[in-house]
Amino acid sequence: MSQELSSEWCRGEYLISTDAARLDLPFIHDFLTHSYWANGRSIEVVKRSVENSLSFGLYRESQQIGFGRVITDYATFAYLADVFVVEAFRGKGLGQWLLQVVIAHPELQGLRKWMLGTIDAHGFYRKFQFSQVRHPERLMERWPLGEV
Repeated sequence: MSQELSSEWCRGEYLISTDAARLDLPFIHDFLTHSYWANGRSIEVVKRSVENSLSFGLYRESQQIGFGRVITDYATFAYLADVFVVEAFRGKGLGQWLLQVVIAHPELQGLRKWMLGTIDAHGFYRKFQFSQVRHPERLMERWPLGEV
């Protein structure tokens, strides 16, 4: 695991921080359980996923308004997950700023591959050089029995 100390970036009244103590887990859980990709995820699973990722909280003053996390080995691979900005704060460039900070994080430089999954945000992620999987024939996935 990384020995990374928490980092912070400021833009006017907004802050991005990797300080896990700042994260509002009930807020994150509430948003995720109303999303298409994490509907039904328990608070225990959210807590465990945050503890085992490099997590980025987005704040306006002390109120958390966004989140994203990176699942990584800090050497070769990163998977971007659970990225969101609450609707009331969208359209202000905060999501783009969050992704810029995540991708530029010092401990995530030199990785061979980044991946993510999305149904509806392809255009947003293309701005950050994400694209369709180049070699889908090389990728496989495993789902629990009964899930599609």
